[in-house]
Amino acid sequence: MELGYFNKLSPYRWVLKKRETMKVDAEIFATEDILKTAIDDGSVQQVVNVASLPGIVSRSFAMPDIHYGYGFSIGGAAAFPAETGIVLPGGVGYDINCGVRLLSTTIPAGEAEKYREGIGASILRDIPTGLTNATNYKLNPKEFLRVLKKGAEEIVTNFAGNREDLAFIESSGQLEFDEPEIISARAIERGRTQVGTLGGGNHFIEIQLVDEIYDRGAADVYGLVKGNIAIMIHTGSRGFGHQVATDFIERIRKKGLDKLSKSGITDQQLIFAEIQSKEGRHYLQALNAASNFAWANRHLLMEDIIAIFEHYFKSSAKSLGIGLVYDQAHNIAKFETHVVNGKEEKLLVHRKGATRAFPPGHADVPVEYRGVGQPVLIPGSMGTATYVLKGTRKAMEISFGTSAHGAGRRLSRHKAIKFAQEINVRNRLKDRNILVFSNSKRGLKEEIPEAYKDIDDVIEVTEGSGISEKVARLVPLVVIKG
Repeated sequence: MELGYFNKLSPYRWVLKKRETMKVDAEIFATEDILKTAIDDGSVQQVVNVASLPGIVSRSFAMPDIHYGYGFSIGGAAAFPAETGIVLPGGVGYDINCGVRLLSTTIPAGEAEKYREGIGASILRDIPTGLTNATNYKLNPKEFLRVLKKGAEEIVTNFAGNREDLAFIESSGQLEFDEPEIISARAIERGRTQVGTLGGGNHFIEIQLVDEIYDRGAADVYGLVKGNIAIMIHTGSRGFGHQVATDFIERIRKKGLDKLSKSGITDQQLIFAEIQSKEGRHYLQALNAASNFAWANRHLLMEDIIAIFEHYFKSSAKSLGIGLVYDQAHNIAKFETHVVNGKEEKLLVHRKGATRAFPPGHADVPVEYRGVGQPVLIPGSMGTATYVLKGTRKAMEISFGTSAHGAGRRLSRHKAIKFAQEINVRNRLKDRNILVFSNSKRGLKEEIPEAYKDIDDVIEVTEGSGISEKVARLVPLVVIKG
């Protein structure tokens, strides 16, 4: 694969016309440097492989945070007809509904300064992080199945929180799930002990400063005020989602290898099932269960963090102006309606390391945001900025309403550890006024900022291509890592 194979539609859009086994074109949203890196790391070949899958609609896409993943590149998106198409677990990945949740506050950063150390230490102490089963919420199997069925709604019904928050969660924090018998006992046991936990790897909790406003109208609607703090949570479905993926990849593999071979694809990580087949229907049900777990998990973490803030500020969440801005998924496959060749069509859209960016007026955007569009949350690394953007009509036209989900890794975890071997990551970030709390020195080295692409390059492509528009820039003050 070479750069010369691509047609440059604009400085940020590159198209590889279908060739050999490809059923459709492949399109990468990138700068020339990002595209060259993606060619070198093999992730562009993965986008091409996806373009060879049967029934794929329009194009195989990749966002500017593209990097190599399991079969399907991280930053990738692809859609298939709902009735006749396929579903592929590699198009979602192992951390089903990994996503981010943003809270706004009316707390000035100067007022929060005196509590930074205490809040960070309390979050690390009170919220289980890393590869742990030490949940604060002991659920029996019956209670856990209710979480899988109802998602975030189960939390506000039987644990904590406000029902009004559900409107600000993608899909209201609940997808249809009514076949508990398809979930393995191992998955249930793993999930039951990890409800309300952060996890490790790139998952985090951050207290952030709203540093810059680019679109005051949208920022006002989202509740973001320059100089105030915000709170971001990044985690997913933990061991439950991983076990679901493991179980169903193996089930689908047993029947799927011949189909893959007939498509001319050699990568077995792209095994698939027909959506209407038993295996396909069961995987989608299990995916919905894991998605519901993830939304419930982030909701519990939000409530635990709010309780810590209330303790330090001796004030209620309402008085502190703490409100849920939005919760978005970025490893998921969902049924959506899109216009294809001038005609509305129901599709199963896979987004892996990519997120929705729906425009003003869209029915799936919270009513309060329909005048400006859906918030799009794109965090950088733990030492760099997070951007809040808004969805656009152009995204619906050119990417199935899809945008980037983060900075995207530049170095593997192994290479990051090698790079950071002699670096005290915590002290280095403290010198930049970022307090970092973690029980894992190795985890901090894996997540060193240099392991990620420059977030400003990713945002330049995202806005320059028209798939999202900048609203605000947030910078980290306190970082809690697993």
